[in-house]
Amino acid sequence: MEQQADIFYRELPKVELHAHLNGSVSVRTVEKLISRKPQLNIKHDMTAIGKGQRRTLDECFQVFKVIHQLVDTEEDILMVATDVIKEFAADGVKYLELRSTPREDNNTGLTKRRYVETVIKAIQQCKNEEVDIDVRFLVAIDRRNGPEVAMETVKLAEDFMLASDGLVVGLDLSGDPTVGHGKYLLPALQRAKNCGLKLSLHLSEVLSQLEESDLLLNLPPDRIGHGTFLHPEVGGSQSLVDKVVKNNIPLELCLTSNVKGKTVPCFAKHHFKYWYQLGHPSVICTDDKGVFSTDLSQEYQLAASTFGLGPDAVWELSRRAIDCIFAPETLKAQLKHKWEELQPQAFQ
Repeated sequence: MEQQADIFYRELPKVELHAHLNGSVSVRTVEKLISRKPQLNIKHDMTAIGKGQRRTLDECFQVFKVIHQLVDTEEDILMVATDVIKEFAADGVKYLELRSTPREDNNTGLTKRRYVETVIKAIQQCKNEEVDIDVRFLVAIDRRNGPEVAMETVKLAEDFMLASDGLVVGLDLSGDPTVGHGKYLLPALQRAKNCGLKLSLHLSEVLSQLEESDLLLNLPPDRIGHGTFLHPEVGGSQSLVDKVVKNNIPLELCLTSNVKGKTVPCFAKHHFKYWYQLGHPSVICTDDKGVFSTDLSQEYQLAASTFGLGPDAVWELSRRAIDCIFAPETLKAQLKHKWEELQPQAFQ
């Protein structure tokens, strides 16, 4: 029976809306990167958090720093992005929004513009190879870099939104939630919104962000990443929940990431339950499938087994995720049609 269940989750067509590019690098790709850069002396256990292991948020961000050392050329980025896209496709993901902070490296000549161009090149290559997945890109602001860099990032995202044939659709706000305050980034985020970029903001990842969350929800964002401490049962407030509900802002929920990163004590206490029971739009996501040693099929299976969701409820959860994507309505309609076509196969 368990094998049959595994097959159902693999066959289930899925939407992934919260996937950091460098955090999604698999063991197989890490092997290739390490072999290219033996002088760094990086070991596998420095790039992923294995089964049963947990880390503090700070330790998780240290893992990302190690991965960034391995990915510092256009060639690396192209390989990483191509591998990540193909791995999501192999896991039954039909629509993917990747996100990443543009980086530069004086030693290799990498520029932020070339960084984004290379990710777009990988998306186009996969499309040309007819990989069965539709991919879009969110340019990320790392909150640690301050307001000036944030504004530069928005201008870069704006350029690519106009020049990438619809592949760059939005902006992500992420980075260490314990650093800085969102109020300083408001001008950049407001500019992004005004120029037509969709906003996905990491909100309330830690309890100390309540005031910031209240402020940023006034924009309002188009989606929320995590939202771990928004609701009153975990120290948030009803007024924050009211704002989220009033604006119908979908949440991107990442179960394994939150438990392994120690912001949620266990799967049974994950805030998915709160929002799902409320009937609020919630999308199951991976966050960093490489770092947290997971994939989207596993995340759906976890949600189902933890919260008692049957196959029909899981299917509906997956189908409703289509309404939360940042691509145009025409693509939403195409994806819904694809779900209809695939349903008999998944339930056979």
